[in-house]
Amino acid sequence: MSKKKPLTGISSVALHSGGKNAEYSHVTPIYASSTFTFDTAQQGMERFESADKENIYSRWSNPTFKAAELTIAALEGFGLRGEDGGPLQLKALLHSSGQAAMTTMFMSNLEPGDTILSHFSLYGGTYELMHKVLGQTGIKTVIADLRDLSVVEDSIKQHKIKLIHIETPANPTIQCVDIEAVTKLAKQHGIIVTVDNTFATPYLQQPFKYGVDFVFHSTTKFLNGHGSAIGGVLLGKDIGLMKTKVWKWYALLGGNSNPFDAFLLINGMKTLEIRMERHCDNAMQVANYLEKHPVIAKVNYTGLASHPDHTVAMKQMKHPGALMSYELKGGLEAGKKFIDRLQMCVRAVSLGTVDTLISHPASMTHYGLSRDERIKFGITDGLIRMSVGIENVQDILNDLEQALEGL
Repeated sequence: MSKKKPLTGISSVALHSGGKNAEYSHVTPIYASSTFTFDTAQQGMERFESADKENIYSRWSNPTFKAAELTIAALEGFGLRGEDGGPLQLKALLHSSGQAAMTTMFMSNLEPGDTILSHFSLYGGTYELMHKVLGQTGIKTVIADLRDLSVVEDSIKQHKIKLIHIETPANPTIQCVDIEAVTKLAKQHGIIVTVDNTFATPYLQQPFKYGVDFVFHSTTKFLNGHGSAIGGVLLGKDIGLMKTKVWKWYALLGGNSNPFDAFLLINGMKTLEIRMERHCDNAMQVANYLEKHPVIAKVNYTGLASHPDHTVAMKQMKHPGALMSYELKGGLEAGKKFIDRLQMCVRAVSLGTVDTLISHPASMTHYGLSRDERIKFGITDGLIRMSVGIENVQDILNDLEQALEGL
């Protein structure tokens, strides 16, 4: 048999990187088993001695998890090279949610007295985890504009920064941070860099290309793509660290996935490339339409030259993505009326599914915050967040047009 040639396309990687299935199964099976048996005491000892901790207990590892982990690691590392010049090797750990993956990431790298530096435009769950949970353990968080390198450098000088966390594109203002520039500066000071790559997916953006240490996703979103399961994944390039300290936190925190959700994720990832192409193409057309609409004050979409982070986004992303937000001139009441008028687009607070999801943060996700708090993070009264789906784009535009009429 001739030497196996490397795969040259990311769709091929998504379809053929999960490893060999048992019993010649074409589709990865759902290993619905909490524990695994041993033929002998010696075999049990060997499995416990192994750094991979496979085929012991499903809180530690599961064959369905492993297939998903191998696929995601292959996607994030696709076409990248390690320090030895060979293909970049990554280790992934599948979690029950993006929040669980993020918790493992922070807890395995930080100790009481350490400080995180992050951007001011963040997913609400990230912000609360940093301030309300990590804060109680003695881990401090500094929020700054990571798009301004002088601010980053000043923050590093003023605080003893252990880790810089980047979310780009950021939620819900779609701001973009220059991963390469921030990572280069961080490495001069020996600082760990972590990236939330949920909005972009490895198809549009590969943070490991720029030397970051950890990447995580809410796999609930674009990787699954169908809104059928909750999940998260943490990836690292220090394989030894991922198999020891990071894995220990993962196992002890108990944030593991489950076989059925992992199965749904595997099948969702098979269409990642073709879905993302349609998502992005539709989003560009929607953004162009909205930017010209008389009741829209502003459109936040990195594919538009008017977006302040357009140049950075286009440097590090293959396409601008499927997420955008826009401000209605009529404020809070206009936002609520617009949401109520939607006929096809779905009123929901998640993102990354094949159908178009639209939310009004001021009356939904950020309703519990004071107006001053919301405005501080760019969440104005009339701000609408939109995850553009893969429907026929004319139907999306038609729904937006009738919902916006007369606002």
